[in-house]
Amino acid sequence: MENFVVSARKYRPQEFETVVGQSHITDTLEHAIAENQLAQALLFCGPRGVGKTTCARILARKINERDGSTSEDGFAYNIFELDAASNNSVDDIRELTDQVRFAPQVGKYKIYIIDEVHMLSPSAFNAFLKTLEEPPSHAIFILATTEKHKIIPTILSRCQIYDFKRITIEDIQEHLRRIAEKEGVKYEDDALYLIAQKADGALRDALSIFDRLSTFTQKNITLAKAAEVLNILDYDQYLNMVDLAQEDKISDSLFAFNEIVKKGFDPHQFIAGLGSHFRDLMMAQNPNTLSLIEVGDKTKTKYAEQAKKWNPQQLIDAIEICNHADINYKNSKNPRLTVEIALMQLCSLTANGADAKKKNS
Repeated sequence: MENFVVSARKYRPQEFETVVGQSHITDTLEHAIAENQLAQALLFCGPRGVGKTTCARILARKINERDGSTSEDGFAYNIFELDAASNNSVDDIRELTDQVRFAPQVGKYKIYIIDEVHMLSPSAFNAFLKTLEEPPSHAIFILATTEKHKIIPTILSRCQIYDFKRITIEDIQEHLRRIAEKEGVKYEDDALYLIAQKADGALRDALSIFDRLSTFTQKNITLAKAAEVLNILDYDQYLNMVDLAQEDKISDSLFAFNEIVKKGFDPHQFIAGLGSHFRDLMMAQNPNTLSLIEVGDKTKTKYAEQAKKWNPQQLIDAIEICNHADINYKNSKNPRLTVEIALMQLCSLTANGADAKKKNS
């Protein structure tokens, strides 16, 4: 049986142009290499799973390729990696600085990648500082961290800093589409959007979720299955609840809410999510604000259709009702009742409007 390789490893970028969502950094590094203006100490910082270590490896390999210290089969002789999470003592750093003194036997540069550099002990930082202040001409240091604020200022001041950003939902979704097509995985576009949303800007997390869903759904990822596995309230749950409120179906709303609770969802998260849904309906009423809704295109169309059934004042009132329940939830002696009252009030919004029309006619 062929060994399974997770997507995060299988599709790890090997060139700068295939790195997702960090063109502001990859373009700068490409130019720096081409014009021979690369600093001797670089710090890559940003959230986890956005490509810091990947870019460090690509940069190191490209430096080696330029000065001819790469073998015919692509092996780079002069790249050394240290994981500071598990090698953070002063002895580990002294061992590294002892190696740094010796020039490479092949090529011009030795590149040292130190991952999770913020994990170094204070004494290790101090031991490293002297080498970073006056590095040998053949040494280049690439440091990577998720917590820049933990690195001492004297180290920061000696590094050229590159801030990696969270990858956008759209960029992650597009990358997942490409992988799904290569792997023969069927998918609903909104399901990929939900995965990208859940990953919170980290491509590695998105790929891990994608692999899990691909296995669970036997390579047919639907929005319903994605919501089930990720334990997220499906957009359709909120769409249904809002339709019930619009039709003044109090008992049906309370029953639907009970079913949601029985599935293990937190009532507090539900009412906060319902408030966000009403906010999205408000955005869907105007083409200029439709782009502010963070859902897939198919779901966005559903929102726009549902928004037509409500007038702006009703939506404002609905948002206020949900927000009030959200704020009062934790302090309530009966939190569930707080949500149920909110649902009854939501159902009454359109009923009051209907009563007013009858009186005027």
